Amino acid sequence: MKTVYLDNAATSFPKPDDVLSAMINYQQTIGASPGRSGHGRSIDAGRIVYETREILSRLFRIGDPLRIVLTKNSTEALNIVLKGALKPGDHVITSSMEHNSVMRPLRWLESQGVELSLIPCSPRGELDPGDIRQCLRHNTKMVILTHASNVTGTIMPIEAIGSLVKEKGDILFCVDAAQTAGVVPIDVQKTAIDLLAFTGHKSLFGPQGTGGLYIRKGLEKIIDPLMTGGTGSRSEFEAQPDFMPDKYESGTPNTIGCAGLYAGVSFVLERTVESIRTVEEKLMARFLSQMADMAGPVKIYGPNDAFKQTAVVSFNIDGISASDAALHFEDHYGILCRPGLHCAPSAHRTLGTFPGGAIRFSFGYFNTNQDVDTAVEAVRSLVIR
Repeated sequence: MKTVYLDNAATSFPKPDDVLSAMINYQQTIGASPGRSGHGRSIDAGRIVYETREILSRLFRIGDPLRIVLTKNSTEALNIVLKGALKPGDHVITSSMEHNSVMRPLRWLESQGVELSLIPCSPRGELDPGDIRQCLRHNTKMVILTHASNVTGTIMPIEAIGSLVKEKGDILFCVDAAQTAGVVPIDVQKTAIDLLAFTGHKSLFGPQGTGGLYIRKGLEKIIDPLMTGGTGSRSEFEAQPDFMPDKYESGTPNTIGCAGLYAGVSFVLERTVESIRTVEEKLMARFLSQMADMAGPVKIYGPNDAFKQTAVVSFNIDGISASDAALHFEDHYGILCRPGLHCAPSAHRTLGTFPGGAIRFSFGYFNTNQDVDTAVEAVRSLVIR
């Protein structure tokens, strides 16, 4: 039985061949730490890290590669932003569709005196920018939003929200692009994004343990580091460097991961984000159109529109738990998917699926029409049982 991988919202699979080749090449021919020595291999390692910043800056239309902090995932990037910028008495606005990588740091900060406004989204996971305007206060420090839900795939109107926030001048706009980096075009200048958190192992096709954070020029002065320690720079001082990106990059970096991430982003840029998006839209449209005749016993959450969401769809089947359905799909059809709450309980409360959750299929660039048809057949097998 063929395996049908439909868990790309968790991590993309397979990876392009060049990703593995780049990682093997680093380990076999370089293997040294960047910025920690003066020999040739250390310099070569440093070049890999810098070139990774460069290619990421091309992808997100960032002028200066040194504005990108390399992290191990988007969760670390978001924690740098939230715990580094927000202080007791500050007010922050977010939505009800956020992942726990946003909600958990915010709830902790709330317990420390940060004021939190949670904007309710529609039952389809959609956000009205006007609702954010109504929540603005004199002490609003930040608006932080997911670019697309990891549960419904709903794409948020970040350009409109960025313009709204920019009108206020001193409010920070942070975007969690874990689900969109590499598959939805992102221009930090056009969308007035001050802080962009992203992960490398999803639609950037990099390995796990990679990600990053874009910080607009000047904001490093008001955002504290999450961790301090050795950076390979200013080693004569025991105080943490105050410049980008060293201020936020203590400890030996994941150079082998950077090698893989560079190759993954190269893959994206060679094909273009727009063409990758088109492939995923077609897969999603094929799935949704075939699911239409099961609309009674199958409840699909979100926009139910391939052009208004990423290639992520969550659903439930009458009379069957999400976990039982997922087990059936794997045992009988080789489908690997994710049931449950998807680390986003607030989103599931919005959808009315808490605490049972839902089944999530997430398609990716390497899926085929046959994979989609198998997925539809698998759902139909439970509907007509």
